[in-house]
Amino acid sequence: MASSPVRFGVLGTGRITRRLVADLQSTPGVEVSAIASRTAERARWAADSHGIPAAVSGYDALLARDDVDAVYIALPPSLHHQWTLAACRAGKHVLCEKPVALTAAEVVEMIAAADRANVRFLDATAWLHHERTAQFRQWLSTATPPPDVATAAAKQDELFLDEQPPADPAIPFRVGPLRHVSAAVSFPNPFQSGDHRLAADLGGGVLLDLGWYAAGMIRFAHGGLPEQVYATAVMRDGIDVRVSATMRFPDAATATLSCGFDTTTRKWCEIAGQDASIVCDDFTRPWADKPARSWVHEASGKVHTFVPPSETQTDSTGAGQSQPGTRCHQEREMIARLADWIRIDTAAESVTPWQEFHDQAVQTQMLLDALAASIDAATPIDLAERV
Repeated sequence: MASSPVRFGVLGTGRITRRLVADLQSTPGVEVSAIASRTAERARWAADSHGIPAAVSGYDALLARDDVDAVYIALPPSLHHQWTLAACRAGKHVLCEKPVALTAAEVVEMIAAADRANVRFLDATAWLHHERTAQFRQWLSTATPPPDVATAAAKQDELFLDEQPPADPAIPFRVGPLRHVSAAVSFPNPFQSGDHRLAADLGGGVLLDLGWYAAGMIRFAHGGLPEQVYATAVMRDGIDVRVSATMRFPDAATATLSCGFDTTTRKWCEIAGQDASIVCDDFTRPWADKPARSWVHEASGKVHTFVPPSETQTDSTGAGQSQPGTRCHQEREMIARLADWIRIDTAAESVTPWQEFHDQAVQTQMLLDALAASIDAATPIDLAERV
């Protein structure tokens, strides 16, 4: 017997709402039943634009509806904490835009409120749900990845076409002990007037916005927080528009972060181990006209190209070929994961699957807090003193 669809209500009608509403509506087992704005006119315009049945004036009114099981909070970051707590009190599950809040203390309180209310909470960091990211996890957690994970879509690199392909399609490689992570996220496009990212009191600035991705990748790769950070910022009209930072971790590993509102589009990372590096040029969202590729560079100079299994098929010669229309949709995967969590009987679960995502969100915000403190103090910040 099929389970009932998870019915989402949407808080907010801004620019960021448009893409995710379409993803909510196209995820199996999910529907959007209502959307709310501060004014009835804006709510009706958004509902009509997206084909949503109910237009609601006021966020409290949406939380009171019986046809809403979960909410997608698409408001400015300064309002995430307030409306997540309100949603939890109303018994609604929460998908919250990133950055989750303005401080790590707020994020901890939001997650605690969800736990008390026995509702699910997830931040809308979609790249964490892409199958390519699952490959990264596997490569970072094993010395030699299993063949079905490591090379389901591995291709012979163009630099080595004169070499004979191995009889075994598996490519044994080892990242080795982690040494350094670099993450850079930026774009040069100006914002429309009134965009919350231009207002410090609404959670604006590049560190909270694009820095969420870069800091998140660094935390993801290292699996924890650095001992010390040092950050500098270029300020303009009261907000940070470009941030650079260095970090040192307890095991002598390091990291660098770069993000900017005035720099060419970048969304890349390198995870460098002793024996090999994982390189990706679009980790936040795959380029629309390219497969979700990544590369492993071995210390010997050999390079391996990878594409996730869903984006390839094996032809009669055994070579991986891109197959249009099968690529992973990370936002839909994220939404489907939350919907699955909502259907879980927690009494039957010894380990809650959302804990790793909660830890990632809290520690990403803790890292951003420390970077902001370093910018303000113009000095390195020791995280041990802040935890």
